[in-house]
Amino acid sequence: MKATRDGFGEQLVLSGEDNDKIVALSADLGKATKIDKFRSAYPERFFEMGIAENNMIGVASGLSEHGYKVFLASFASFLTGKYDTIRCSISYSNAPCIIVGTHGGLAIGRDGVTQMGLEDVSLMRSLPGMTVLNPSSYNQARSIVKYLCDKDLKNPHYLRLGRQPVSEPYEENVVFELGKGVVHKVGSMGVVFSTGCVLQDVLEATKDIDITVIDMPTIKPLDVEIIKKYSIGNVFTVEDHSIIGGLGSAVAEVIAEKGLEAKLNRIGVDDQFPESGLPSDLYSKYGLSAEKINERIVNVLDK
Repeated sequence: MKATRDGFGEQLVLSGEDNDKIVALSADLGKATKIDKFRSAYPERFFEMGIAENNMIGVASGLSEHGYKVFLASFASFLTGKYDTIRCSISYSNAPCIIVGTHGGLAIGRDGVTQMGLEDVSLMRSLPGMTVLNPSSYNQARSIVKYLCDKDLKNPHYLRLGRQPVSEPYEENVVFELGKGVVHKVGSMGVVFSTGCVLQDVLEATKDIDITVIDMPTIKPLDVEIIKKYSIGNVFTVEDHSIIGGLGSAVAEVIAEKGLEAKLNRIGVDDQFPESGLPSDLYSKYGLSAEKINERIVNVLDK
């Protein structure tokens, strides 16, 4: 088991061998975000900006204007705390930077809510032109990073990563397709759309339930067609993020706009600030453990 942040750090080094235009910026959290791996391999293309995210964002935008493929990394909560700078320096100028926000969700545990990225997807998906990516596993994260490094990007991207090791449902050579959901199982009692590192818990929670499970690594642009195809009857969204503005809201927009005959149930962090504690305790308390996800789904299906 490895974390999605590990997949990011390791693939960035590999891609850096073939593309000398890749540069990396860190805001004094390189070890935690795993971008330090790039520093070790290519110190001449790594820039430590210190605890100065606003400056890092501006420098990243400027470098991208000169043909560099720029990855800038910090905790998701610290990056999106500089929302106005991202909005003006990257989104407004359509700078093709890759903003890497790690430690998304509850898994940071005892460090508390100040360092939990719980609103980052909501903020980033609201920015014009911003692509939002949220891998669920190490291999999928590597595939996404390879995609970002290989493709000639024309717009900014936000890559959300987790701290915790997660189980691996994907093959090592899995190919990422932008804007496409991935069906993991098909059932007759509804559908669960999952995004990010909770996929392992969703699969465990639904192993004895005849229900479809779909991983959504791209939150923007959203896979509207797969939502239309499977959103019949009971629909669940699961995300380690606020239920406001994230995957649940995105799916709700599709259901409403397309007039789908579906009942949506959003599973995530309710409209509140969580406590500090062990990650396992937090997932249980706030309804994101496999057991709690199972209870929520079963309660709805039994009505």
